[in-house]
Amino acid sequence: MSMINIEDKKIRAGRNRTVTLTDEDILRLKGKLLTLNADVSSEEITNRTIHQDLFECISYLPENFVDLLFVDPPYNLTKEFNSNKFREMSLDEYEKWFDSWLDPLRKILKPNASIYVCGDWKSSSPIFRVLSKYFKVQNRITWEREKGRGAKSNWKNCSEDIWFATVSDDFVFNSDDVMLKRKVVAPYRDNNGKPKDWYQENDGNYRLTYPSNLWTDITVPFWSMPENTDHPTQKPEKLLAKIILASSKEGDFVFDPFLGSGTTSVVAKKLGRKYCGIEIDEFYCCLAEKRLEMADCDKSIQGYLDGVFWERNTLKKHYKANRVFQLKDGVLS
Repeated sequence: MSMINIEDKKIRAGRNRTVTLTDEDILRLKGKLLTLNADVSSEEITNRTIHQDLFECISYLPENFVDLLFVDPPYNLTKEFNSNKFREMSLDEYEKWFDSWLDPLRKILKPNASIYVCGDWKSSSPIFRVLSKYFKVQNRITWEREKGRGAKSNWKNCSEDIWFATVSDDFVFNSDDVMLKRKVVAPYRDNNGKPKDWYQENDGNYRLTYPSNLWTDITVPFWSMPENTDHPTQKPEKLLAKIILASSKEGDFVFDPFLGSGTTSVVAKKLGRKYCGIEIDEFYCCLAEKRLEMADCDKSIQGYLDGVFWERNTLKKHYKANRVFQLKDGVLS
């Protein structure tokens, strides 16, 4: 079957920064993709993109090599993903489908590995039930996916869940690496006149706060952002950065069995982790490889700067080496 090129359908505005593929890109990047037909070592798949159906290659994956498993499976919705289509099932069927690949994936995890699984309100219950069978469920993150114009006959869906689980009680969690920097609107001082849990910078007062399981600082990629692609369910790099920084160390192995356009691998690379992803669609695999090449030249992550995460739509002056830069969501310009 020939590859479907999404770009053929699009007419781009002049300021559109969406990552695209030319025919030349596709021909070149196809050669980087990996297909498994025998058992492999972790070294053989390190920093690679596997173009294959997950069910065809699970048995070939090595054991006990993954420190962090990030899973963004198709939600229980009828939706097209370029050359593939996922059809809505009953909740029982979706639970069985979810179990059918998560169970065999357990072998790839280290004893202290962490697992994050994305879902919406419909798929959240079966995801929890399956995770609870095999792992220790630690928390459920809810993040605000502020996009779309709303619904007149129901509440607008603008949130998604991410279930956090671990193989055991021994796991990595670096809370100091995922602090959120907030602007202080009403600065409070103690009896001695000293700032109470905040500090002053040239352009305002700020506070660092520990992360919670409610994320309202995430911007969904759109056409003017350099990380944007045409993948219909692309996760923001900032979202992956929070998870990777919190639940892995530099040099750890991050694995994504539903890679899509490559965000997990791209952010893992930017943050000094090893990575591998599986994606059934060849076009998205090539898109992931192009983004990985781009990460060699640009390791910035929108909304993350100087070791902290910034609130969504942050606009401030950033002072560095006697020069003033404009800052938008943590990205200098």
